Amino acid sequence: MTTWDGINEFICVVETDSFTAAARRLEVSVAHVSRRISQLEDRLGAKLLYRTTRKLRLTEVGQLYYRHTRKVLDELAEAERMVTAMEGRPVGRLRITAPVYYGERFLAPLVNDFLLLHPALELDLVLTNQTVDLVQEGFDLAIRLGRLDSSTLMCRKLARRTQYLCASPAYLASQGTPVTLADLSRHRCLAGTVDHWRFVEQGQPRAFRLGSGWHCNSGLALKDAALKGLGIAQLPDYYVQEELARGELVSLLDQYRLPDDGIWVLYPHNRHLSPKVRLLVDFLVERLG
Repeated sequence: MTTWDGINEFICVVETDSFTAAARRLEVSVAHVSRRISQLEDRLGAKLLYRTTRKLRLTEVGQLYYRHTRKVLDELAEAERMVTAMEGRPVGRLRITAPVYYGERFLAPLVNDFLLLHPALELDLVLTNQTVDLVQEGFDLAIRLGRLDSSTLMCRKLARRTQYLCASPAYLASQGTPVTLADLSRHRCLAGTVDHWRFVEQGQPRAFRLGSGWHCNSGLALKDAALKGLGIAQLPDYYVQEELARGELVSLLDQYRLPDDGIWVLYPHNRHLSPKVRLLVDFLVERLG
């Protein structure tokens, strides 16, 4: 009778090209992954992987074994999706990734509400501002902000996003209010995760390159600096809409603002028939749209 011990670990190592990444995905130790694969090789009587300190490489036998076991696991996953689709209920673990602030403020509360409706589900929510590979890292879906790069992933638009250029009244009182894009060169411009700001002028895109006087990869820190009068910042509406409404920040150069971009949910093609993914995507579209 065939045992599956070590097969998941082997496939995960191959697809992540790393024992450490495989252990992180499987939520086990690196030693556990290494031990299981060694036991698998002993059981098969064949070497599947060449392991060095720098690189992993499949043996010829390992390549053949990976192709067959990957196909079997895909068929098992498809069988599970078909059964749960027939039952009409989402089960299993949801693996989701999203940007940190947006995930904390908007996504996590909604996903928690969704889990209350579907208690058979488990959750693995990873909040990071790094763009992760959904297929390689085994995620069911991701939230992405702004313009989308070309991708083979499926996507749906959840909401619109407005980018505001803003500063505090105190800063504008001391430094003056910019009226044109050229005026920005005489102001202290606070940089976030990008080194330029995007605008539109007479129907054409314009980019303003930022200096190096202030930089932080945190939107909350960027907003705090703007509120304290350190300079001008460009931030999405979900960071600053309350401060704009209260007059603590002032919107600038609105005539040059780009059209709204999107907040998107992305998921691999092989996930779109899964009830847990389909229902969650519909739930997010309804709540955020």
